[in-house]
Amino acid sequence: MNNFTNALGLDVGQARIGVARINTIAQISEPLIVLNNDPSFEDKLRGLVDEYSIDLIVVGLPRNMSGEKTAQSEYVETFAKELQDNITTPIVLQDETLSTVAASQRVTAKTKSMEDAYAAAVILEDFMASRG
Repeated sequence: MNNFTNALGLDVGQARIGVARINTIAQISEPLIVLNNDPSFEDKLRGLVDEYSIDLIVVGLPRNMSGEKTAQSEYVETFAKELQDNITTPIVLQDETLSTVAASQRVTAKTKSMEDAYAAAVILEDFMASRG
């Protein structure tokens, strides 16, 4: 997707989902929140989509160090497909290899609870870099 202004990044885990945002003008990602991966997630996501005028959602797709899919890759692909069936905002997948490692280097003891949101910010940065 080339025509968007505001995007959310999601670092999807089975228990928690890190959320970050980026604007194509500023191009600086911002960790926002870590949400529980539970039945209330979609409603909370819709609220964020509305609040930040989001026109694209970037979901991190995990792979192993060889670039192959894992069980978590399958989980995230299914999650993204089901999410796309329930919301109108376009969703794209972005390789998230090493995003958690990069995020862990950014967090401090004060921000440790936001580590998944920092991972989502790295996913967005990688997505923007891959666009050229």
